[in-house]
Amino acid sequence: QVQWVESGGGLVQVGGSLRLSCAASGRTISVYNMGWFRQAPGKEREFVAVISRSGSSTKYADSVKGRFAISRDNAKNTVYLQMNSLKPGDTAVYYCAADLPFSVSDRYTPPVTYWGQGTQVTVSS
Repeated sequence: QVQWVESGGGLVQVGGSLRLSCAASGRTISVYNMGWFRQAPGKEREFVAVISRSGSSTKYADSVKGRFAISRDNAKNTVYLQMNSLKPGDTAVYYCAADLPFSVSDRYTPPVTYWGQGTQVTVSS
């Protein structure tokens, strides 16, 4: 049974930082592109970031470019999302995603094989 356990969400003030983690058990992540998505209340789930299998390539949504950084540690079977300069608009449930095409973007959401359970991020002003 594959499990994707997310952690690191919480309440933070505007301008603050959080680091999300997504740890996999029951499967090695090194064979997958990994990503992060988010869903705010009343809105559709949207792409945030993706990282290639080796970690050599990354891509970000325009809304988080320059503020967020995705990384991975295949030895620890974990993917991270470092979020800096947080804004109220970043408030959402954040989901890690496994096994998705690197062609994902702001305008294209392909099928994703595995989803984490989600972790709440709330940015207060």
